[in-house]
Amino acid sequence: MKKLFFGAAYYDEYMPYERLDEDIRMMKKAGMNVVRIAESTWSTCEPQPGVFDFSHVERVMDAMEQAGIQVIIGTPTYAVPTWMAKAHPEVMAVTKDGQAGYGHRQLMDITSPMYRFYAERVIRELMKVSAHRSCVVGFQLDNETKHYGTAGPNVQQQFVKYLRHKFHDDLNAMNQAFGLDYWSNRLNAWEDFVDVRAACNASLSAEFEKFQRMLVTEFLQWEADIVNEYRREDQFITHNFDYEWREHSFGIQPDVDHNQAAKSMTIAGTDIYHPSQDQLTGKEIAFCGSVARSLKDGANYLILETEAQGKVNWLPYRGQLRLQAYSHLSEGANSVMYWHWHSIHNSVETYWKGVLSHDFAENETYLEACRIGKEFAEKGDRLINLKKKNDVALLVSNISLTGLKYFPPEAPLHEPGIQYNDIVRWMYDALCEMNVECDILWPESEHFEDYKVIIVPALYAAADELLERLNRFVENGGHIVVSFKSAFCDENLKVDSGVQPRILKQSLGVEYHRFTLPGENVGLSGTVTESRADLPAAAADRCKAQAFMELLIPRDAEVLASYDHYNWKEYAAITRNRYGKGTAVYIGTMTDAEILKNIYRLVLKEADIDFSEEHAGVIIHQGINDYGKNVRYYLNYSPEEKTVFYRYKDAEDVLSGERIPAASRIDVEPWGVRILEECVSDK
Repeated sequence: MKKLFFGAAYYDEYMPYERLDEDIRMMKKAGMNVVRIAESTWSTCEPQPGVFDFSHVERVMDAMEQAGIQVIIGTPTYAVPTWMAKAHPEVMAVTKDGQAGYGHRQLMDITSPMYRFYAERVIRELMKVSAHRSCVVGFQLDNETKHYGTAGPNVQQQFVKYLRHKFHDDLNAMNQAFGLDYWSNRLNAWEDFVDVRAACNASLSAEFEKFQRMLVTEFLQWEADIVNEYRREDQFITHNFDYEWREHSFGIQPDVDHNQAAKSMTIAGTDIYHPSQDQLTGKEIAFCGSVARSLKDGANYLILETEAQGKVNWLPYRGQLRLQAYSHLSEGANSVMYWHWHSIHNSVETYWKGVLSHDFAENETYLEACRIGKEFAEKGDRLINLKKKNDVALLVSNISLTGLKYFPPEAPLHEPGIQYNDIVRWMYDALCEMNVECDILWPESEHFEDYKVIIVPALYAAADELLERLNRFVENGGHIVVSFKSAFCDENLKVDSGVQPRILKQSLGVEYHRFTLPGENVGLSGTVTESRADLPAAAADRCKAQAFMELLIPRDAEVLASYDHYNWKEYAAITRNRYGKGTAVYIGTMTDAEILKNIYRLVLKEADIDFSEEHAGVIIHQGINDYGKNVRYYLNYSPEEKTVFYRYKDAEDVLSGERIPAASRIDVEPWGVRILEECVSDK
């Protein structure tokens, strides 16, 4: 890309009165150069079967083309028209709760032949009116696609075919792999396969969820194949992946295998929503950005949706919209696009506010967007295409996510069990707070050896080959940090019958036979429980096992922390082992963030990785720009001005033009950003 995209989703179909020219005037004033259209209004584009009306789409393309604003076309397949649901009720997904009723979006069966027939037709008709247009820069496939729980008879028939292929038509092999003899669930003929929605066998259920994720990958590839018939070589294909939702973007998406589904795109895209106001930390932006950037081997990606005003409690404080925009760029994004341009006046998302409020008037959020757009236009050539080379990666696993849904590691005192993404974010967020940037790896990722350290959160289920790869990684000089609930099952959620942790005990140098919950009075004591000199002494309520508790027996490993409890004191809680040329740390319980950081400090020092954590509240990201120069972002996620030490070569503040000498102190305003570009190229 040669320039940063800055814009919003725009829906002429939703407007209460004619204002296209005025909207374009305001967009131009804000420095916006791209809009995303068409993905949400299938029923407007095809009011009756085979009757097409793309006048709204063509009208907007005409106006944007004249204004010099580029357009991303979305295929309108994520919300089906009423006439389709009425004439073909079978297109509505049958889930574990029965057949979905019409009304909400994304309730269809993405495998339905009838749905596919109509979806293909509308995509082709849309492409005919848009692909040749000079303003159209690319295409978005569908919208935040997932499998929507589809589990009807046709889906289950496909699942049985998938199992027959996986197990080479060997029923005994499947029964053995899934443990189906239990409670007489054994299958003795493929024709006896029963409805998996009621299955009590977690291995079978998890395999079905894996199959459902595969349906998403196939569906997006199917759409991409259609679009590829029409698009020009200079037009991209993307998709707006989203994440596990906890009232905001949080963790790895359970219903999509992002790494596999992204193969159908030419550039990765994503939607990132996060808390704001006093809850704005930048961690959600960083985590989701790390995922998106890693989908295409570190290539830059597009922010296709993020919040402007968003939910009522997200209305940004002064400076936060700008801070958020640069936070996205600091992760390698090449765009910031808001959902959406204006606040709509009815329906479910009436109060999901856009750049403009319901009155369409200029407001503080809009005026801050104008500042962002001006800076992007003036300075974007020094910020676009940021390339990042990280020494640390975090390994994530959809199979482990599913497995821990069925068997979560419980917390003490009858609290809800923690989930996979809680552990992922526990391990990621501590790195983020230490200003240690990391990439994301998946089990099938290549080039583990590109990293010095791999963080492994709750790798509950894994094939032998993956665990052996991690052992080799350590043996060859790498360093791993592995959490509890790892290397327990194979890829079919079958618990290993040997001593745990399976296979990884070779590099970890530790084993265990028993595990329990910590209760209220199980402390932790050891070298990694001691506070740094600049922090208060470790409080008793901090040095505790906080969730789950594996009773570790070191074989070759040194003990970094033991359980401080009269009954468990002979067992280790955290260990480190030297194996080959590298080291392997195992954390047998969940700790507080400071203890985890102490562990990371040991590992990062051993791996000779430089990091800077002296600036509380300031996150530092870096990369190489198109001019071959080091660029460092200093992002102040706090309401106080921060003074930080800049310890690198002479630099220039990209946004202000100020010259920054090496080894000097710089001020970062509340909810502000400084972007420093080194004056000497590394090339």
